[in-house]
Amino acid sequence: MKHIARKRFGQHFLTDRAIIEAIVEAIAPQPGDAMVEIGPGLAALTQPLVERLGRLTVIELDRDLAARLRGHGQLDVIESDVLKVDFTALSHATAGAPSAGRRLRVVGNLPYNISTPILFHLLDHVGVVQDQHFMLQKEVIDRMVARPATSDYSRLSVMLQWRYTMDNVLFVPPESFDPPPRVDSAIVRMVPLAEPPAIDLKLYGDLVQTAFSQRRKILRNTLGKWLEARNFAGQFDLQRRAEEVPVAEYVALAQAVQ
Repeated sequence: MKHIARKRFGQHFLTDRAIIEAIVEAIAPQPGDAMVEIGPGLAALTQPLVERLGRLTVIELDRDLAARLRGHGQLDVIESDVLKVDFTALSHATAGAPSAGRRLRVVGNLPYNISTPILFHLLDHVGVVQDQHFMLQKEVIDRMVARPATSDYSRLSVMLQWRYTMDNVLFVPPESFDPPPRVDSAIVRMVPLAEPPAIDLKLYGDLVQTAFSQRRKILRNTLGKWLEARNFAGQFDLQRRAEEVPVAEYVALAQAVQ
């Protein structure tokens, strides 16, 4: 029976064989990699991946699709909302398995309606991640990789760039899906930094959210009050807008406030 895409799950199924091959090529799966696919759907990407890997863990919320996937002998199916999955525990899940305790390679065509919460959820588990390859709305990836003093530079840029190097590796047009989304898509590669700066992630998140809460205003009006409340006595140029401050300066400020 044909599966009908469900709007509430943000389902758009990849059907373009050339695009699928290009994505697999970009991911470059190797036998024995501890790989997890988010939202495998109708297994368009799943099948070529598992053929190269030997075994693959998939996370699928749709009950009907999860049932189909369980019939595949090389898949370990987690039927769950991805935001509830403990990726740190998952990396150590199967004692004695070749992939147990190894860093995860996470891939997937992320539901566009919750892509940012998924990225932030994975940030909490970045210590067990080797790399991430995601299909996302192109404009989201533009924000992820944006440089300071550009219109795309945002809270998302600053929250991710302190911890990952990121590249937009492939453009994916709407006609590559069934049903076609109303937006352009792309593939992003995210590789955790080997030696990230030491910061309090919650404090950093609060700082960045405050800075970008009114991005058209000078930081003195937003971040200045936040720093005052914490009795910050150091130096930081508040006569700028949030989008003008490089990631390294936000990181240094978070470390100084600590």
